[in-house]
Amino acid sequence: MSRTTDRLFGNHPSPLLLDGRLVPGSGGTFDTLNPATGEVVGQAADATADDLDRALEAARRAFDESGWSSDVKFRVHCLRQLRDALQKHADELREITIQEAGAPRFLTFGAQLDGPVADLGWFADLAESYAWETDLGHAAPMGMASRRRIVREPVGVVAAITPWNFPHQINLAKVGPALAAGNAVVLKPAPDTPWCAAALGVLAAEETDIPPGVLNVVTSSDHGIGALLAEDPRVDLVSFTGSTATGREVMAAAARTLKRVFLELGGKSAFIVLDDADLKAACSYAAFAGVTHAGQGCAITTRVLVPRDRYDEAAAIMARTLSRLGPGDPSDDGTVCGPLISARQRDRVEAYLRLAVEEGGAFACGGGRPAGRERGFWIEPTLVTGLTNAARTAREEIFGPVLVLLPHDGDDDAVRIANDSPYGLSGAVHGGHARANAVAARLRAGTVSVNGGVWYGADVPFGGYKQSGIGREMGVAGFEEYLETKAIAEGA
Repeated sequence: MSRTTDRLFGNHPSPLLLDGRLVPGSGGTFDTLNPATGEVVGQAADATADDLDRALEAARRAFDESGWSSDVKFRVHCLRQLRDALQKHADELREITIQEAGAPRFLTFGAQLDGPVADLGWFADLAESYAWETDLGHAAPMGMASRRRIVREPVGVVAAITPWNFPHQINLAKVGPALAAGNAVVLKPAPDTPWCAAALGVLAAEETDIPPGVLNVVTSSDHGIGALLAEDPRVDLVSFTGSTATGREVMAAAARTLKRVFLELGGKSAFIVLDDADLKAACSYAAFAGVTHAGQGCAITTRVLVPRDRYDEAAAIMARTLSRLGPGDPSDDGTVCGPLISARQRDRVEAYLRLAVEEGGAFACGGGRPAGRERGFWIEPTLVTGLTNAARTAREEIFGPVLVLLPHDGDDDAVRIANDSPYGLSGAVHGGHARANAVAARLRAGTVSVNGGVWYGADVPFGGYKQSGIGREMGVAGFEEYLETKAIAEGA
């Protein structure tokens, strides 16, 4: 264990947080790896189904029997404490994020750490100012004089199941609004990034007044633990971020008890360059965005659509840009494209690179493992040319630093290609103001960037159309995912 983790975990494996206590896992420990080197960097508590049962019992009891769900002022206080504790330990958390998730250092000053930590304050402010009750006034339905009001209440016990690519962002985007809304939470992170979640549990237990059972953190090497959460009748809502395939399984399991689900799933988003755009600026930006964090982001725009008559020029611009972007050591300030999270993910990306060639594609740059990086899980920033949107490489989510360049024949054709996808998570358009906004309005996607605009923020709802998910995360809409609506009528 490093000195960084010593300060948070006391030179021991990272613990579980169960019913307000930091405890070891009943299954012993499992290793966490550094993606840049492939080396074991420490251990995390390995929870079993019995540990999960304890977490659910604690969460159910905390919600049903304590005043947490009704005391907004206290919840706001606790959330601000949690934000302050995370900010106090930002240096340790930053190193853990780089070491465990392989996140480039520069991203930890934004969406990988500092941004989502600060966003806890936004959710605290929202809970403080939110209209928990709405008076509808008097009416006489069916001739009965009544005074009616709408009350918003927490859902109950929330199971938050999170992936490894942006661990702090996604953990906090679920835990923050769920707690602010008055729910109890069981957080189950991906086995690849247990420390990021465990650190949240440690700080919640040691530096906040969050009551026992309100927040439970269950790290485990067993992917099946998440399935148990989706099936368990003690859970009222499952908030899941991950692949579309797993999302279908979560939804099916949740259907057995008709519990609510929030699903933020896969994407194969399009970056459209119109014929009146600055081609060099747009294609350079597309290359940078596409391989940031080794392309391991669900909303990353990995299909780049350019005017057909400038296709070769666009390919050359992007290849030059990609060749300068890495991959590099994630601990270095200048790294944009770091390692993939695991050998399994690297092998998956390599399978898609082989598929691209089988489908008739070629590599304008990249296409394999970089020279000189025998240790760790690396893929070169890669641009695939020569394919159509019908190719699997252009349609399926790869989750690596792999961009596919596609030609279009004008605005209508670009919109057609962009929307010809089972996904609808995000998108981008570069071009003249009026035309770019007109194209953006026609995209079937939950978030769209126009000419480099950044939609990410605590106040912006995030989620997708079609098979990219159900519901929204963050913003007022994301907060309300964790609420029920009750109508009360009193006889006048």
